[in-house]
Amino acid sequence: MHLVRVRPRWGLFTRLLTASLLVAVCAVAATTWLAVTGTSRAIRTQQGQSLRDDTRVYDALIEYAATHTDWGGVQDLVGDLAERTGRAVTVTTAARTRIASSERHVRLPYRPTALLDPLRLDPVLSDAGPIDPRAVGPFLLPARDREELRVTADRIASCLQGRGVAADVTTLPSGRPAIRPSLPHGSVTCDAHLLWKPVPLERLPLAQVNQLATDCMKRQGREGIEVHVDFSWSLRGKGPENSDRAAQECVNEARREQLGSYVSPPVLLFVGDRGSPDTSGFHLSTANLTRIAGAAALVLAVAAAVTTLVGRRLVRPLRSLIKAAEHPADETVRVPVTTRDEIGRLAAAFNDLTDRRERLEQQRKSLVGDVAHELRTPLTNMRSWLEAGQDGLTPVDGDLLALLLEEAVLLQHIIDDLRDLAAADARTLVLHREPFDVRDVLEQVVSAHRGTADPAGVELRIETAGRPEADADRMRLRQMVSNLVCNAIRHTPSGGRVVLRSRREGGDLVVEVADSGAGINPADLGNVFDRFWRADKSRSRQTGGSGLGLAIVRKLAEAHGGSVSAASTPGAGSVFTVRLPQQ
Repeated sequence: MHLVRVRPRWGLFTRLLTASLLVAVCAVAATTWLAVTGTSRAIRTQQGQSLRDDTRVYDALIEYAATHTDWGGVQDLVGDLAERTGRAVTVTTAARTRIASSERHVRLPYRPTALLDPLRLDPVLSDAGPIDPRAVGPFLLPARDREELRVTADRIASCLQGRGVAADVTTLPSGRPAIRPSLPHGSVTCDAHLLWKPVPLERLPLAQVNQLATDCMKRQGREGIEVHVDFSWSLRGKGPENSDRAAQECVNEARREQLGSYVSPPVLLFVGDRGSPDTSGFHLSTANLTRIAGAAALVLAVAAAVTTLVGRRLVRPLRSLIKAAEHPADETVRVPVTTRDEIGRLAAAFNDLTDRRERLEQQRKSLVGDVAHELRTPLTNMRSWLEAGQDGLTPVDGDLLALLLEEAVLLQHIIDDLRDLAAADARTLVLHREPFDVRDVLEQVVSAHRGTADPAGVELRIETAGRPEADADRMRLRQMVSNLVCNAIRHTPSGGRVVLRSRREGGDLVVEVADSGAGINPADLGNVFDRFWRADKSRSRQTGGSGLGLAIVRKLAEAHGGSVSAASTPGAGSVFTVRLPQQ
């Protein structure tokens, strides 16, 4: 047989190393991702808190700038903000000259946190609009005007509520009351327009704003604009496209020009952690990136080293198995079992398979020898007598023909037994099941063997509980019982007996053949159903048989889905039991 050698593209060790490195890479990537994600989340949380603190600081300082014309008295406010937020707060000029600081020694970062200008608010730190509403300048109302406007606002709100409109009165930073939600400018509902009528104090600054805004619009080639006391506006005439945006920008610029002398000048704000005021964000430095890459490489190197060590130890016994399996078929090789894991079990199974193959080979050789011996004996006898008759040494008469016929029958019997065994091994043995009386079969077997038992002085007896019926192949059951009876007669001395019994036991048919012979050695009971096995190793014809009878009995019982067993007591006889399940 040609030995086919398979050369795998990927060896077990290579696959194990690849899988291990892949797992290591995934583990490193997952760990790094989780670490970076967790760190980023923590940083975002910290930065969110920092942003809220920065917003508080920014709002407080913008309020100061909107209500003061300079920064001279801001130091106390800066110190108070630093205590409340736990942040380092520093205010400097545009040239970075320190105006106020919560820290004695501070190293300013390259980029400031914000520009403190109430007329140009930072959209990130404030949502109050482009100009802080607390920067009122000349629009700050005296107490008398506030009280009069409050009375008017309360009256309008009561009127609106009486009409089913929800209305609340709020106070603007200038002291002017306002109704929320606001009504359209100029609305006459409940005389709401009276609330937006300028008081004498507001007329001059409002006129200034209108003039500045109108000049701004005319410089752009647009119509004039009218600014109201709440700093809403309306165009005079229909302007070109984007007039609304231009009008809003002109109003903002007019207010900035008017309020410039009423607020503090723009300055720089620096807010950071105490001891390290730089809050520009989280950055992975080159050193940090190098450390992360080095750690990942170290993990991969350790994974590769461990996998190499473990892989070599795993592959070594497999290579021993491969080497042993590649030996020639006529050599018996075993591998050492060094572990108790799956590979150790595989090695033990390989050794067990080797042992079984060796036993089967020995049985095959014995089978060939036994078959040759069993067939050679009758053929030799027949040839000898035929040659003697041909040479005239023996008369060719009825006795010679009877002798030749006996040897031919023996030869046919051996061939039939071998054929039955071959059919049973190939699972092609055909059974013809039918119901029948078991006692009839036993009586037929006894009748067929009386010619052998009586001359040997062996008594044949049948003992049955009633007349049990069987559902089986009648001829095969008779063959099984006949083989057992034949075997029992050969091993029973003169004066002994062979008893045939049958009964129903549960759902099984039980047939027993018991003899009063010499019995079987307990050490040989496990071999009595093997082919060509004899307790008498001398192969004497006196103890007879081809050594196939009991083997055929076992195969026929198994074909019926049943079993056969033997029990024996040396010196007291043996009992062979056939058990067939019944449908």
